Amino acid sequence: MSTPSPSSSSPQVASPRFAHLGWLLGLPLLSLIVASAAYLGAQRVTETLQRQAAEIASATGEGQPEPWLKVSVEGRDLVASGEAPEEAQRQAALGRLTRIEGHRRLTDRTGVIEEVSPFVWSVERPVAGRLETTGSRPAEVGAFELAQRLKPALPRDAILSDRARAARGAPRDFPDAAAFAVERLQDLTTGATATLNDTVISIRGEAASLAAYDALRTALASPPQGYTLGTVEILPPVVDDFHFGIARRPDGSLELDGHVASEAAREEIRAAAAEAADGAALDDRMRDARGLPPGIDGSALTRFLVRLAGLLHEGRVSFEHGTVSVTGNALDAGAVTEADTLMRDARPAGVAAGRVALTAQAIAPYVLRIRRNADSVTVSGHLPDQAAREALMARLNPRFFHEKIRDRTRLADGAPADLATALAAAIDPFSTLASAELTLTDKSLRLTGTSLYPESAARLSRTLPQALPTGWTASVSVSSGEPVAATASAECGRRLAERTAGHPLRFAPGSAALAPDFYPVLDAVAALARACPAERIEVVGHLDPVGAKPEAQADPVAVEAAKESTPKPTAKDDAKAAKTTKSRTGKTEDAAAKTTAKREAEAKEAAKSDTAKSNTAKTEPDKLEAGADLARARALAVIDYLQKAGVPLDRAAAPAGVAPLSDRQGVGLSLRS
Repeated sequence: MSTPSPSSSSPQVASPRFAHLGWLLGLPLLSLIVASAAYLGAQRVTETLQRQAAEIASATGEGQPEPWLKVSVEGRDLVASGEAPEEAQRQAALGRLTRIEGHRRLTDRTGVIEEVSPFVWSVERPVAGRLETTGSRPAEVGAFELAQRLKPALPRDAILSDRARAARGAPRDFPDAAAFAVERLQDLTTGATATLNDTVISIRGEAASLAAYDALRTALASPPQGYTLGTVEILPPVVDDFHFGIARRPDGSLELDGHVASEAAREEIRAAAAEAADGAALDDRMRDARGLPPGIDGSALTRFLVRLAGLLHEGRVSFEHGTVSVTGNALDAGAVTEADTLMRDARPAGVAAGRVALTAQAIAPYVLRIRRNADSVTVSGHLPDQAAREALMARLNPRFFHEKIRDRTRLADGAPADLATALAAAIDPFSTLASAELTLTDKSLRLTGTSLYPESAARLSRTLPQALPTGWTASVSVSSGEPVAATASAECGRRLAERTAGHPLRFAPGSAALAPDFYPVLDAVAALARACPAERIEVVGHLDPVGAKPEAQADPVAVEAAKESTPKPTAKDDAKAAKTTKSRTGKTEDAAAKTTAKREAEAKEAAKSDTAKSNTAKTEPDKLEAGADLARARALAVIDYLQKAGVPLDRAAAPAGVAPLSDRQGVGLSLRS
C-alpha cells in the first residue's frame, strides 16, 4: 500500500481550541433567537387580545351616544371599565371578554349607569396645564362629546382628564353650564375649582390678575339660562403696588380709590367713610386686590385714614409703599394741629409717616348740619364758640329724650349773624319729624324729612320761613309717611291707655312748659292718632296743689290763649294773637295762624259735643275758678306739641269750659269719636 499524499482529499479536524470558541459564540445567538421568537409571539397575542377586546367594546356603542365599555390590555391581562346602561348589558360584555382565547386575567372596573340626585359634577385645575373632572357626567351625552363641547373653554394649552362617571339625572343644558364653569377657570390660578350641583354653579379660587378678576365678576353676573350662582369665593389677586386713598371734594363728598382686600373690608371702609362724609356723596372707585404689607392691620389703617380725611375741607389722604401722607385745605386751624398730632402719635404699627401739607382757610361756606335717624341725632359742622355749642345741646337734649346725641361739631370763626336765633326757630319743628335733616349754610336753612301727616308737612313750609331772622331764607321739603290701616275705636282706647300708663304728665308748679319726660308719651300719642283717624284727642290741664310755689311764670302766650277761648274770635283778637313770641322753652311760632285754627277747630267740636255745651252754659270764662287759666294753658301746650308732631288741627282740642283736673292728677288725654 502506498501512503496518501498531503494533497489528497480527507476530513479536516479543527483545532480543539477553536471548536470550543465556536460553541461559546453559538449559545447567545440561540438565546437571542429564542427570545425574539417569544417576544414576537407575545406581541401577536397582545395584538390579538387588543383587536378582539376593541371589537367587543365597539359593539357596546349600539344605541348609545358612544361605546360605554373601555378595555385596556396589559400583556395578556385585560382591564374593563365604563358604565353599562343596564346590568344585563354589563354582564354580556364581561362574558364576551372572558371568552377571548389567550387572555390570562380580567380585571372588572365596570358599573351600571344610575339615576343620581343631586347631580354633582366638578372640574379642578390642579396644575397649569391640566383640568380634571370628577363626579357625574350625563350618560345621555357621552364622555367624548362632552369633552369636545368643553375643549373651546379650556385654558390655553391645557388638557382635560375625565374621571367622572356616567349617570342619569343631569339638568337641562348641562354641557353649556359645564363649559361656562370651565371657562371661568381661565381667570383663576391653579387650585381653582368649579362645581355644578344640579342647576347651582359654585366657584372657588384666586384671580390671576386685576383684569382677570374684573372679567370674572362681569361673567358671573350672567350665568347660563336656568342656572344660578351658589358659593362664589374668589380671592382678589396679589399686587405689588398695594395703595389706598381718600379724597375730599369741594362739595364735601368723598372719593375712595386704590385697592381693597375683600368685600368685607370694602363694607368696613364704606361705613367709616360714610360717617366722615356726614351725609355727602360717597364715590367708591376701589379695586379688589391683596398685597397689604405684612404686619399692618387693615382695619386700623382704614380708621386712621378716615380720621385724617375727616379733618379735611378739601384734599387727599393716601397710603402708598407703606407710608401715609395728607395734603389740602384743613377744616380749620385746629384741624392742622390735630393732623400733625395724629401722624405723630396715632399711626398704626408698621405705617410710616409721610408728608403733611395742610393749610387753614376761612370757613366758606359756614355749615352746620343736624341729622335725625331712628335712634340717634348727629350734629356736625361748625359753631362759633363753646357757649353756642352748649346752648345748642341744651335745646336738643330735652327734645330727644331717648335718642343718643352725637356732637361732632368744631369751633371756628365766620358764623353768620343770628345763627343762634335761626337754630331756635328750626329745632322745634325739626324735632317733630319722624326722620329729618337740618342744614344751615351761611344764612340759608334747609329742612328735609318725613312727617306723620300731610297737614304738618304743609304747615312747616309755611311757618318756618316766617320764624327765621331777617336776611335768612328757608327751604322745606317734608313728605308725609305711608298710609296706616285704621284701627277700631275700642282698640284705639286700649292703646291710648297703654301709652299713657305710668306717666302722669304733671307740669311744674306755675309752669306750662313741657317737661322732657313728656316727649316720649306725646310722640306715642301722636303716632296713635295716625292709626285712629276717626278719633279726636281731647286734652284737659290740671291745677297746682294748694300753696305750691311756682318754679317759673306760666307761659304768657298760652295763658293769653286760654283767656281768649271764646268760640267766635273777633278780628281784634286775631290781630292781638298775631304777635310772634318766644316761650321759655325756646319755641318761636306764628301765633296768629295757630291760635285762629285752634279756635275754629274747638268751636266745631264744641258745637258737636252736648257735654261741652252743658259745661259752657254752666261756667262762663270770666267765672272760672282760680288756676283755670294756667290749667288751660297746660292743655294748649300739649295740643301745640301734638300738632307740631303732625296731628291735624281738628283732631286735637282742649274743650272750652271744661273744669280743670284736680291737683292730684296730671294732664288728661282722652279719645272722642
